[in-house]
Amino acid sequence: MDFELTQERQMLQDTLRRFLADRYDVSVRNDILKSARGQSVQIWQELADLGVMGALVGEDMGGFGGKGFDIAVVFEEMGRAGVVEPLLDCGVLAGGLIAALGNESQRALLEDMIGGAVQLAFAHSEVSGRYDPHFVHCTAGTSADGVVLNGRKAVVINAEAADHIVVSAREPEGISLFLVPRDTAGIEIQGYPLLAGARAAEVVLDGVILPQTARLGGAGAAQPAIDQAIAAATVAICAETLGAMETATKLTREYLVTRKQFGRPIGTFQALAHRMSDMLIELEQARSAVINAAGHLESDARTRDLHMSAAKNLLGRAGRLIAEDSIQMHGGIAMTQEYELAHIAKRIIMADHRFGDEDFHMERFIDLSAA
Repeated sequence: MDFELTQERQMLQDTLRRFLADRYDVSVRNDILKSARGQSVQIWQELADLGVMGALVGEDMGGFGGKGFDIAVVFEEMGRAGVVEPLLDCGVLAGGLIAALGNESQRALLEDMIGGAVQLAFAHSEVSGRYDPHFVHCTAGTSADGVVLNGRKAVVINAEAADHIVVSAREPEGISLFLVPRDTAGIEIQGYPLLAGARAAEVVLDGVILPQTARLGGAGAAQPAIDQAIAAATVAICAETLGAMETATKLTREYLVTRKQFGRPIGTFQALAHRMSDMLIELEQARSAVINAAGHLESDARTRDLHMSAAKNLLGRAGRLIAEDSIQMHGGIAMTQEYELAHIAKRIIMADHRFGDEDFHMERFIDLSAA
């Protein structure tokens, strides 16, 4: 496996890092978090103009990336800057599913998404499903008018701002996906802010009538594509956590060499120096895990899922250690909203609960290893 970035990925990383350093500071993020959309329309468009959306989509769909390392490069920078815009749910999940299963007219939405004109969301999780990607109680029945969706979806990120929502529902043949315009009759969206930034919603589907052409792919044939999209999202969330861990470590190092006690920097105290060393070791292990996961995204399903679970478990453990140690070594300042670490630490901790926490993935890794 080649650990070096290609020239194109290196250019994307450098460009994105410079842009976020110039445009995405604490005050901008705090304004976004207070907004009704949970995102900035201007920054979203600027990210699209930089080619960030295109990096999440394959060349055959109008993008120029879509591979594991393309996703990792983008989301490591997103995590480093603490970006709250819902790129993962729009581009990796919903966009990836449309790319995998959509027909020609449905895939035309991807061009608009890449250009920043269209936003998407993925409504899959349900209240009792926890981390199980196969738990779908939302139903898709048939009528003279087409397909009728009924059910409730939980924590649908970007639902309020999305133009279309990709909804999973169970048919007699299995789990299917449907492309639903957000303003379709029968959809109720109840939005709320998330602890780590952005916004999500509970989506209620009450007799939502769609034409048969709204289905993505064949009836009951969506589960393999959902599993692949969640694997890609796992790479993204791991890379985002890695970027956030880098920022937390950097802020802590800077604080230790500037904060003085007894006439010298507190970073010279042996106990704190040892804890800083532990953070740096965990950071490098996390980086290796992200590289490994990104490199196996296109592997067969069992191998892919084995490495995804290994990475997610390690990032959960290492991320918690870095977040907690960073806060403890900073003291009270780390808990203030105006200080960058407060947001970064919340992002790290809450990322562990997306797509399965460390305990879930430990059990999954054991099961897959024994298979």
